[in-house]
Amino acid sequence: MTAWTLAQRAAKMNPSVIREILKVTEKPGIISLAGGLPSPQTFPIESFAQAAAQVLGNEGAAALQYSASEGYTPLREAVAAFLPWEVHPDQVLITTGSQQALDLVAKVLIDEGSRVLVETPTYLGALQAFTPMEPRIEAVASDDEGILVDDLAAKVGSGGTRARFLYVLPNFQNPTGRTMTEARRQQLVERAAELGLPILEDNPYGELWFDQPPPKPLTARNPEGGIYMGSFSKVLAPGLRLGFVVAPQHIYPKLLQAKQAADLHTPSFNQRLVAEVMKNGFLERHVPTIRQLYKRQCEAMLAALEEHLAPLGVTWNRPAGGMFLWLRLPEGMSALELLPRAVAHDVAFVPGAAFYAQEGDARTLRLSFVTATEEQIRTAIAALAAAIREGA
Repeated sequence: MTAWTLAQRAAKMNPSVIREILKVTEKPGIISLAGGLPSPQTFPIESFAQAAAQVLGNEGAAALQYSASEGYTPLREAVAAFLPWEVHPDQVLITTGSQQALDLVAKVLIDEGSRVLVETPTYLGALQAFTPMEPRIEAVASDDEGILVDDLAAKVGSGGTRARFLYVLPNFQNPTGRTMTEARRQQLVERAAELGLPILEDNPYGELWFDQPPPKPLTARNPEGGIYMGSFSKVLAPGLRLGFVVAPQHIYPKLLQAKQAADLHTPSFNQRLVAEVMKNGFLERHVPTIRQLYKRQCEAMLAALEEHLAPLGVTWNRPAGGMFLWLRLPEGMSALELLPRAVAHDVAFVPGAAFYAQEGDARTLRLSFVTATEEQIRTAIAALAAAIREGA
């Protein structure tokens, strides 16, 4: 019998709680408020069809061939031009989704036992990317305005145990939907610079604002002190798996080498397709339609929560953009215990405890408002209220 021996790091790899819950939503009749899936209504299918014909007709051989690991040059130029601070295209690395960006950064910056700082709570996919590198992940206290800077300073450490970086999502954060304020951003960047602490800024949702854009990125305030990650998944289509990293020039070569080892390059056709779609100001016309749709859906969910869950003592935030709402159940309740009752009522959500690096809050849960219709949202929240009453 063949004896397979797994690497020690394999024991650190765990299934995504969200992906496991999404399997439950395949049950007929379930209304899923669980997954962070963009609405298919936002996919510009006709524009992609036209762009595909252009790419294959004009540069088909190149689009189907191996290409540069850094990414398709016109796409890198477009990313650099789009960002609100001076970025050279040579600082832009195209990745296979922003999840790959997290993986590359983890490989380049984390050693076994390295201290890594994250928000409370934080994005589950980042925890999954960091954990196999066997770091010591430490949660920094956070409030509705973002990271608590004094707690950050207390947890940076020194010498060999000094934190390698702080990972943060300033805009419409996953899972909480919160947005870091202008004042807190400036405090954070200034204190991180004083401490010599790099910031890993993840911004997949920043363009999904409802009424006004969020404050300028952290990296724009100190470009040499940060690595910035973005994605085309939320503004075009997640199935293309296109993201990017903007890194200081002395860090970029190592990220590139990690990329080459991982997959050589992100699919050439997908990159050229997006570059073609982005011509002539397409995103400036398309993204506002996404914002309008998501704002209506968010308002529908907030109204349903007020009607059905406020009387039960449930509390929640009011996001100014993005895809998520963050709820807290009354004292003594557990979101994990609530989930099977909710599924029995044909509604699914994500328990919040999975998003904590340490000591998860069992009373929290995440709802996504972007995939379900307004009618489905109203039905789902009423069903969730029934499940909560059953457990009271």
